[in-house]
This record gives sequence, structure tokens and C-alpha cells, in this order.
Amino acid sequence: MKDDDATLPGDPFMAYRGDTLFIDGCAAPDLAARFATPLYVYSRAAMRAALGPYQRALAGRAHLICYAMKANSSLAVLQTFAALGCGFDIVSGGELERVLAAGGDPAKVVFSGLGKTRAEMRRALEVGVKCFNVESEAELETLSEVATSLNRRAPVSLRVNPDVDAGTHPYISTGLKGNKFGIAHDRAVAAYRRAAQLPGLAVVGIDCHIGSQITEIAPYLDALDRLLDLVETVEAEGLRLQHLDLGGGLGIRYTDEAPPAADALIAALLARLDARGQGGRELLFEPGRSLVGNAGVLLTEVLYLKPGEAKNFCVVDAAMNDLMRPALYEATMGIVPARRRDLPAVVCDVVGPVCESGDWLGRDRLLGVEAGDTLAVLSAGAYGMSMASNYNTRPRAAEVMVDGDQAWLIRERETAAGLFRGETLLPG
Repeated sequence: MKDDDATLPGDPFMAYRGDTLFIDGCAAPDLAARFATPLYVYSRAAMRAALGPYQRALAGRAHLICYAMKANSSLAVLQTFAALGCGFDIVSGGELERVLAAGGDPAKVVFSGLGKTRAEMRRALEVGVKCFNVESEAELETLSEVATSLNRRAPVSLRVNPDVDAGTHPYISTGLKGNKFGIAHDRAVAAYRRAAQLPGLAVVGIDCHIGSQITEIAPYLDALDRLLDLVETVEAEGLRLQHLDLGGGLGIRYTDEAPPAADALIAALLARLDARGQGGRELLFEPGRSLVGNAGVLLTEVLYLKPGEAKNFCVVDAAMNDLMRPALYEATMGIVPARRRDLPAVVCDVVGPVCESGDWLGRDRLLGVEAGDTLAVLSAGAYGMSMASNYNTRPRAAEVMVDGDQAWLIRERETAAGLFRGETLLPG
């Protein structure tokens, strides 16, 4: 059993004023009434505040903060970070097009991902991305061929798999031997030698990313030490690595987690770099969840209360298609009423209308609500809308950005007709 009426993870940008939940300067019940539910709401001020510690900790160092846009790729979110000077970490051609549509600078884009197609490589070369984070030796060969066909040299950084346990969920661990990501640590030197020989490539850096929702500093330091060992070996062979890309993955507080502050993490990494005499080159970081996770909520209407012998259910209009994290990772996220009421509290599972037993948003929650009330699923700014689907032919939610007491609709709610607009019936 969990009572979620404690300090909210997004405080001070998600906080109660009296009995009403406010997102920045906007009352959550008013947003639900104005824009309908399910509804994603993001605080632009919370995003700025989350970026600040990264920027301050790196002040005076050559660096680039590349927002990992897979966390939330809505155009207004990208626009916000572009205006704050960020670059972008992308993993697909579609994400590149979103960066361009939002006014992002392609020269500040690093292209990650282990399955880049030739078409994606070609487009990224044409617009002039900063770097390709290459994840296999086979990719080196293909990228060189594509770049040579365009009479260009692709700037590359090898993503090295350091075999470091980030202590996170297996689905979001990316730095172990058994993970699909990166080039094995013991193959990295040979891969750098090959990259230096290929005519279409220019070796510029080294990259490492060990996972997501990491709540300790130690795994980062372990990965950095392994990375620096490789840097010293590679540079002893005459290759100069201009930048170190230390990835992202810093966790946030969903319920009772206690991740380090971004500036504390950066300070520890910088101290280790300086101690090893490696602090002079450009540093890249790829934060995603830590910039947007606690900046967003998912508002949802209570449809029915369904008592049962073994379980009580609170049925809401949001579902696993709107928010996959609980079903996919068994993630626990705070759920609170948008307006606290003097009603008897009941322990219940918060579930959606999708035809799957895995369609739940929260288990064993103590809630005093009735049909028609609005609930807020907290810490929903990352991997919420970006992972949403149309399962059960459910239109995806609308999205709203707030800043102070202003609110803008940044994505219209989909319609059922719009979902099958591109489909065709058979003749006859």
C-alpha cells in the first residue's frame, strides 16, 4: 500500500496549493477541463531548472550537452532545449528530422543507435551532423562507403561497451557484455585501427553509455576509468581523440529513489578526468530522462470504481498505450488526485481500458476519489508520449506545455479517423 500524497517528485513545479495540484502556475483540474484527458502536461520552467546544474557544472570546460531526445521528442520540448544551447542525441532518421523541424542545429547532433540504415547515414551526412556514434565494426565499413559516395568523410566516435553494471533494470542496461549496444572493450583498439584506415571516416572521439535510470555515481566512474584506459592505448598508436562522450542515463526520483544531483555527478567525473590528466578535451553528455522526467505529468479521468473480492480497481481513461513504463518495466510512478477531496480512501489498482491484464498504471494505491475526478500520474515527462501507441485503436493523448500561468497546446489529440487515414480497403 502506498499513500502518494507526500512531497511530489517534481516539486516545486508540481505542488499542491491548498487541495489543488498545480503544474507550475496552472491548476491541473483546469487543464484537464480545458484540453480533456488523457493529457500530457509539461513544465518548461522545470526543464530549464533541470538543465541548469549540468550547464553550471561544465562552465569553463569545452563541452556540449546533447539532449537524448528518445526520452521525449515533442517539437516544443526540442525547441526549448535548442533555445538553451543544447545539441541532440538521436537514434533514427526520424529523430533527425524532428531536430531540424524544431530549429535545432545539426552541427550539434550526435547520431547514436546500432542499426543505422544507409539512407539515414546519407541524410545525416548531407545536413552535417557533429558525429556518428558507431556501434559495430560492420557499421564502420558501411558508413565509410556511404560517405565516400558523397565525397565526404564522416566524423566518427566509437561507442565502447565497458562491461560495467549500472545497477538498473535489465531492459535499460546497455553497458554489459550481454547487451546489444556498442563495441566490446577488447575489440575497441582493433576497431579504431580499422576506422583510421577507411577513406570515408574521420576519427574524432570515443563514446560510452551504460544504461538508464542510474542512481549511483560509482558505475559512471568505473566506466570512465575503462574508457580512459582505451584512450591512452589508442592515442599511443597515433590517433587523436578530440572528444569524450560520457553518455547520459542519470536517474530521477519517481517515488523513493535518491539519485545524485547532476552537478555532483559531473563534479566527480571532472575530478577523475583531471586526476588522470584527461580534462582538457571536449566533453559530451547525453542526458534525457533527468531533463524531462519530473517536468511532466499525465492527467487522466476516473471512469469507474470497481470493488472486488481480491482487488479494488480504479478504472481511468489513460492506459498502457498512453504510458508503457508500468507494463514494460513494472515501473512505480506516483499517482495523486488533481484535487484532493474529503472522501474515504480505498486501496486500489489504477487500471486502463485496454484489453490486457498488464494494462495498469499503479498498484495498491490509497486514493480517495470518485468517478469524474482527475488523477495525475507523476514523473511522466520521459518515456511517456515518446513510447505511446495506438493499441486497441486508441488515439494518442494531447500534449500541453505550461510556463508560469500560460498553457499552450503543443500536440493535438489524435482522432480515430486519423489513425486509419493511410489505410486502404480491398477493391470489390
